[in-house]
Amino acid sequence: MFAPMLMPVLADGITIKIGNYVWSFGLNVIIYLLVAAIIGIVAESIVGWRLPLGIIGAIIAALAGAWLLTQVIILKGIGDVYVYGVPIFRALIGAIILVAIWHLITFRAWRRRTYA
Repeated sequence: MFAPMLMPVLADGITIKIGNYVWSFGLNVIIYLLVAAIIGIVAESIVGWRLPLGIIGAIIAALAGAWLLTQVIILKGIGDVYVYGVPIFRALIGAIILVAIWHLITFRAWRRRTYA
C-alpha cells in the first residue's frame, strides 16, 4: 500500500549536470561517503583535534587514510572489515595518522601564548 508512494523518494542515486558534464553518483558512493564521514569523526575524536572544513575535512581524512593504507602502504596479515567497500580498520588508522600529522603541523599556530 505504501510502496507506490515511496517510489519517487527512493532513487538509484544523484545525477548532477553542469553544462556538457554529467556526474552520476550511485547509492554505493553515497553510502561510501557516509561511512567515511563516520570514520573521520571517530578519528578526530580519538586524536582530540578537529580538522578544518568540519565534516568535509573528516570525510577527506577518512578517504585519504583508506587510500593511504590500502594503495600506498600495504599492510599484510591484518584482517579488515569492509562496509560497502570501505576497509574500516585501515581507513580509521589512516585517518588517525592524517589527523595527527595535521595536528603536529598546525599546533604552533593554534596554541595559546603564555606571558609571565
